[in-house]
Amino acid sequence: MKRIGRYTIALDSAPKIAGYAAVAGKKEKEGPLGSQFDRSYKDTSLGESSWEKAESRLQQEAMEIALQKACLKPEDIDTVFAGDLLNQCISSTFGLRSMNIPFLGQYGACSTMAQTLAMAALFVESGAARTAAAVTSSHFCTAERQFRLPLEYGGQRPPTSQWTATASGAAIVMPQSAVMATDTVKIKNLRETSSPEKTPVITAVCIGKITDFGIKDANNMGAAMAPAAAQTILDFLRDTGTAPSDYDLIVTGDLGRVGSTLLLQLTAQEGVDISHVHNDCGKMLFDPAKQDVHAGGSGCGCSACVLCSKLLNDVKAGTLKNILFAATGALLSTTSTQQGESIPSIAHLVHIRGI
Repeated sequence: MKRIGRYTIALDSAPKIAGYAAVAGKKEKEGPLGSQFDRSYKDTSLGESSWEKAESRLQQEAMEIALQKACLKPEDIDTVFAGDLLNQCISSTFGLRSMNIPFLGQYGACSTMAQTLAMAALFVESGAARTAAAVTSSHFCTAERQFRLPLEYGGQRPPTSQWTATASGAAIVMPQSAVMATDTVKIKNLRETSSPEKTPVITAVCIGKITDFGIKDANNMGAAMAPAAAQTILDFLRDTGTAPSDYDLIVTGDLGRVGSTLLLQLTAQEGVDISHVHNDCGKMLFDPAKQDVHAGGSGCGCSACVLCSKLLNDVKAGTLKNILFAATGALLSTTSTQQGESIPSIAHLVHIRGI
């Protein structure tokens, strides 16, 4: 691998995403992408005794399904990168503890899926791991309990607020040269059809910088995170000498409607128009006309489940050939908010292609 420009790392061997899965809750299943999830539930507790245990189960099941798709077992994974929104990343710790996989916990707030996927790809590319996994989750009820108010309080949510997704996404990363049982199926498909499935590969990652535009409203995460998304996307385009038109999709997650509008304004101020190829996971996950989510979806499970269902499905089908996945995170805590601090933000970018 080699560094391109100041912020981007090109992965010459382009590790592949051998398996992926998304598990979601009831509200997410009722949204536009509901049919693309590998598994969904009709209640937020998933039959568990607490919401935190339910979120751990989301991660565990997403990981298990992704492994099945890759025809692998937990012992085949050298390192798992996992994270969530809860203190000490307890959803990841308790969700994956039984798998006995070397574990590196990650915290990037809602940017965690891009962060874990970038780390998994870097480990595989460097040879530090033969196989690596990236797992991320969030849960509406656990996030509300930790960051805002108890659900029983029944507080009013302002129009700029977003709905934390109850969902998890997992991806298995390994070298392109690795042969799996599923590869035989692909060869068979190639013989039988002119449109075989594509393989999603990771060709570059761009690690974001902490940005802070002084936003202090914890109910307006889109505005807080938009500057970080703009910065990372612009850094990647400058490093690689590419333009928005070179990509089928530049997808952020999760700015929602408010943050997405601000993102387009910020990039336009720098002379870069991404409006014709941009979408946001927070806008894709829910139907604003039928589901009361205000400004859209949020939580690191939002971008995780959209990537590990709709987006990678479209890459495999050839509908999307070249995408930039830029997940965004608000780096706040209840302590920093109570002390009157602003909300710093971060965005990490992963370049995914279908080959």
